[in-house]
Amino acid sequence: MQAAFYVKQGPAREVLQIGEQPTPEPGPGEVRVRLKTSGVNPSDRKSRGGRGAAMSAPLIIPHSDGAGDIDKVGAGISDRIGERVWIWNGQWQRPHGTAAEYIVLPSAQATALPPAIGYAEGACFGIPALTALQAVRLADLTPASTVMVVGGAGAVGHYAIQFAKLRGSRVITTVSGPEKATHSRKAGADVVINYRSENVGERVKALTDGRGIDALIEMDLSTNGKDYPNILRPHATVVIYGMASNEAMLPTLWMMRNSITLRLFLVYDLCVGDRDACLIELGALLQSNRLIHTIGRRLPLRDIAAAHELSERGEVIGNIVLDIG
Repeated sequence: MQAAFYVKQGPAREVLQIGEQPTPEPGPGEVRVRLKTSGVNPSDRKSRGGRGAAMSAPLIIPHSDGAGDIDKVGAGISDRIGERVWIWNGQWQRPHGTAAEYIVLPSAQATALPPAIGYAEGACFGIPALTALQAVRLADLTPASTVMVVGGAGAVGHYAIQFAKLRGSRVITTVSGPEKATHSRKAGADVVINYRSENVGERVKALTDGRGIDALIEMDLSTNGKDYPNILRPHATVVIYGMASNEAMLPTLWMMRNSITLRLFLVYDLCVGDRDACLIELGALLQSNRLIHTIGRRLPLRDIAAAHELSERGEVIGNIVLDIG
């Protein structure tokens, strides 16, 4: 099969290769998916670049998200050949991900893709949509809640706005420019704050009559944590799904005195109960076609290095997807 791969970590154009790799065969309880698309996420290019951990195998086929058709099954699996599916955790704790013509993985990790949803959109769910949904679930939002989604124009933020609005909450989001503001409003954000030209704390106090927000969905604790006293009300919840560095300086005494709850999670490592709850809720929303999906850029598999560079530069609003075959 044709696949993108690397045998050492480093800059995208220096290490990513395209070539033949063995076509995998499904074992017991597994399915093989003939992939149509592969999603590019920040964690994929960070792993390729060598941030955080060494390579887990001599050769890595990157990417955890993708979509395609089941073309072969292993022992114990029946009635799934020909099914359209989307993939989650494709390259989590295994060397071979979705940047290839085929992937083999446990049957449970190939989730039914409704007929109305395209393969490109299906490559956006495993990390962006599931991260957003778990964050909103942990924030415990209600119609009485005011929540801030940091980075509402990002792939996770765009879905988080939608999931929060489906719960009836008031959504404030932060962005870095007018195009991103428009994108966030289309997702349903009630208020958009340009953090480059506005004082976020002052805007939040004005919008909440000085009380602060009930919940915060955070993409970068290490950068933004210092600002929490300006935006959070007492007993607020902060749900954290990302950070830019290994450590963060936090106003811990203020947080203790105001009973602030921090909830951190890694989307790859959700417990079974949380994973199942997310898959059920997301599946129902996809089946009813109630979500907005944004594909910012589509490139062929051979252009994977360019796709990783686009992700690194943050130039694309929406998801970056590779077409395979």
